[in-house]
This record gives sequence, structure tokens and C-alpha cells, in this order.
Amino acid sequence: MVQPPAGIESLEIAEFATRQQRVKERMAEQGLELLLITDPANLYYLSGYNAWSFYTAQMMVLPLDGPPMLYMRHMDAHGAHRTASGVDPEQIFGYPEEIVHRPDIHPGDWVAKHLRDLGFGRKLAVGYEGDSHFFSVRMYQALAATLGEWELRESRELVNWVRIVKSDYEIELMRIAGRVASHSMRVALGALEPGRPQNHVAAEIMAAQARGVEGHAGDYPSIVPMLPTGPGADTPHLTWNADPMPSNAPISIELAGVHRRYHAPLARTAVLGKPSSALQRVAAATVEGIEAAFDQVRPGATPDAVTRAFTQVINAHGFEKESRLGYSIGVGFPPDWGERTISFRAGEHSLLQENMTFHLIAGMWLDGFGFEVSEPIRVAANGIEFLADLPRELTIINPRSSSSDYPIFPGTDFNASCRPSQPA
Repeated sequence: MVQPPAGIESLEIAEFATRQQRVKERMAEQGLELLLITDPANLYYLSGYNAWSFYTAQMMVLPLDGPPMLYMRHMDAHGAHRTASGVDPEQIFGYPEEIVHRPDIHPGDWVAKHLRDLGFGRKLAVGYEGDSHFFSVRMYQALAATLGEWELRESRELVNWVRIVKSDYEIELMRIAGRVASHSMRVALGALEPGRPQNHVAAEIMAAQARGVEGHAGDYPSIVPMLPTGPGADTPHLTWNADPMPSNAPISIELAGVHRRYHAPLARTAVLGKPSSALQRVAAATVEGIEAAFDQVRPGATPDAVTRAFTQVINAHGFEKESRLGYSIGVGFPPDWGERTISFRAGEHSLLQENMTFHLIAGMWLDGFGFEVSEPIRVAANGIEFLADLPRELTIINPRSSSSDYPIFPGTDFNASCRPSQPA
């Protein structure tokens, strides 16, 4: 079993070299001679660069024949020298501070001129990450204006598709992230009390995510904890406010355990007190459905087949689900922890392979209430490996107190009186 290194800076150079070579092989398949990479998750995957600098222009330029180059703000280039062990320090370039956030000039102008000076101002097939949140229109315009010889092509998530099959090293990091997720969810469930402000619960979740587990530090998640609560549980992706936690109503919790930027998302639903019979009915059907889906996960299976197993169960119980059942996960940076590759839905026929990792999430959002349950998983040689270890049923919590006087950090005693629900 591969043991993660003491720090990301000590990641074996061979790991980065292998990743870069796999990307170059896919570039050759797509006829690309140069690839522009701006997604911070992809920068991290290929170089180890890790900083909260993605709000300004930054880019890896990867030639098909040649070493990668990193471009970023001058002050952030110092950080690249500290973390980007997959790039030769001589190939890290910082653009001047005076062109940051200017209406009349863009860092892309400087980068394009520098690339021309290095000899890249010729006819080249150049791929760019058109769906990256951090490849701006102004960057595209600057490159196109200064390097008009280039044939710019959308790369169709090239690096993301390389990332989808994890190395043994990455799987170990995903397992640790799963342990952090399990611990953080237990903290979340233990922090629930009637009347307690939602933001106090969120504070405890984020503290647990950062602390991690014994022997392994946590990391910040790409997405903050989500807490659709009460009537708001009928919709996904709500965060929190200062409203009190309700009694006898669903509280959905979706969070991620993170370790060295590898994400293991996890969702559960709880009730403080007595759940309605309608909620228990949808919870029982959803859990049965996702268990049927898990039974289909193995190398060679398709997301379509996995999704159909879930759909057949919930349809038999009188329910439907329009949204996808899951997606690939791994390295993540804000604003998303998904890899934007394989999705679990009808008509998706990509073949599952060993060491792919996914977030399978069964979210059922009905009128005025909802139920969520999810698992981070690995496709194993003979089936499925679960990266978290919590019960999947609707969690019923017997309230311990009606007090509304809650400190933000009440310590580390998060043992809730919880038990799985029984179907109505």
C-alpha cells in the first residue's frame, strides 16, 4: 500500500512526470501541439502548485514536446517555487504587479508576448480549457490578438479526463479524505439541536473539516457545507443562515472531507424529533434505490446501468428523480469538487474502470421537504469500495435540550443520541 508523503512538496517527481506524459498522449490524440491549462485543480494535478491565487490570471503552458511552463502574478510565482515540484523553477514566470486588475491591459497580453519571445509565435494547434471557471474572455482575446498564428481549439476537458483514473498514491489520499468526511459528518450530526442557529452548526463542521483526523490534516473544501433545512430541504445547494434548527423536519447536510486537495463528498439527512411518514417513505425508497445502484458498480459497468438500477427501485415506490445520480471526484478547488467528466445518468455509456472515484448522491427534492444520501466511492477490482463509513438511513436524533444558549465552539463532545429510522 502506497503511503502518502509528509508534504505535497515531497511528492515523487515521477508521479508528476507520469501525469504530464498521459496528458501529452491525449494531446497527440487530439492533434494539439500546445495546451493552456487554467483550472487550478489541473494545475495542482500536473505540478503540485497550491495557493489561493486563482482569482488572478494564472496558467500552465504545456508543449507536446518540451517542459511545462507556469505563468502567474509575480508575488505568486514565489509560492510556485515552494509548491510546484512538478515544474522546473526556471520555467516559472511572474508577470508584473502593475498589470493586475487593470482595465487597459491584461496579464494575457504579457503572457502572450513572453510566449512569442520564447519562440511560440508560429502556427500551432493550441488547446484551451473553455469550460474552466478561470479562463477568462479577456485572456482568450489577449492570446488571439498577440498570437494570431495560433489555431485555438477547445480542449474538451482534456486534463480532467486524464485525472479520472487515479494512481495508487491518489487512492490513498482519497481514503484519508473519506475518513475526514466521516468524522466531519459525525460532528455535524452531533451538533444538531432544536433552536440552535444554523451558522453555529456550520462553524463546527468547518472546524472539523480543517482539523482532519488523527495523523492526517484536513483541508478547506471547494464548496462550503450545505444545510438545506426544514421546508428548504426541498431544494439542493442551500447553505445556511442564522435561523434556528427546527424540530420534526428534515435537515440535509452535504459536506466534503478534504486531504491534500482530494475530496470525498458525503450527504446525510437527519430529523430532530419525529419524522413525517412521507419523509420516512421517501427515505426508505431512496436508500433501497442507492443500495441497488451500488450493487451494479464494477469495472466494465456503465453509469447508465447503475442509474437504471436506482430508477427502477424508486419508480416502483412511486417516485422519480430528474437530476443525475453522481459524478467523478478527485482533486478540487473552488468553486467545485467534481471533475466535470463522467456523470451517472441515463444514456451515459462510459465504461467504469478500477480506481475511478465518484460521488453517488441520491437527492430527492419534493414539495416542502426532501431527503439526501450520498457516498464517495472507488471502483474496485471486483465491485465497490466505500470511502466513508456512516449508516445511510434517515437519522433520527433525540433532542437533548431545548436551550437556545449555544456557544459557537462548545468543545469536542459531539456524541448525539442517533439511530437509523425504520420505514413507515
